[in-house]
Amino acid sequence: MKIIVCVSHVPDSAAKINISRDGKSIDKTSVTFVISPYDEFAIEESLRLKEKNGGEVTAVSVGGENHKETLRKALAMGVDKAVLLKDDSQRDSIAVARAIADYTKEASPDLIFFGKQSIDTDNAAVGSMVAEMLGLPSVSVVVKLEIKDGRVMAEREIEGGHEKVEARLPCVIAAQKGLNEPRYPSLKGIMGAKNKPIEERVPTSSPLRVQLLVMRKPPAKNAGKIVGTDVSAVPNLVKLLHEEAKVI
Repeated sequence: MKIIVCVSHVPDSAAKINISRDGKSIDKTSVTFVISPYDEFAIEESLRLKEKNGGEVTAVSVGGENHKETLRKALAMGVDKAVLLKDDSQRDSIAVARAIADYTKEASPDLIFFGKQSIDTDNAAVGSMVAEMLGLPSVSVVVKLEIKDGRVMAEREIEGGHEKVEARLPCVIAAQKGLNEPRYPSLKGIMGAKNKPIEERVPTSSPLRVQLLVMRKPPAKNAGKIVGTDVSAVPNLVKLLHEEAKVI
């Protein structure tokens, strides 16, 4: 089984994020970057399928030289190969999807895995776009997966419950939290990843369809207000919720 798992290079969710002077990007000074957490579920599921069925897992990322850090983390977890579609320019979701789709079309995998979304832009769009560009079935927010006789049986989250769907290989899968428990890289895996080559490819160029105009932090929250300590405060609380907070 030939599997491609696509990984994003994102700021650690615990990092303190500041806006750069240009107002259109984040200040990367002292920011630690990691594999997008949802992509870890995708990597783990890829590795489990390889261990069960045999084959090869290739991690792919679109971005600059620093994305190699994330690809090495994927190698440390156990993927066989890593490919960097190297491009330092700003890309929107469509441009990222086009680069991945053109590469995967050439590679002809049985499965293409994504996390359900990256935690930086939160667009949750690239996986579905790649599937559309390749004319492949796509199943998102997957929490349970089984491959049998060339078919995919997947359980996915929907609002208020789960649904089960079936599709044929090749297929695009977007992993959700709960699909598995990602493994920690072993010391042997970490040491081995340092010496594994990362293939560099020049991705397909694509014009931007979405332009980022400005980036800003959310406004600071107003200070809290204590309106009382017993039942006599209820009328005043209701008035404030109605007139100031405007939630009732």
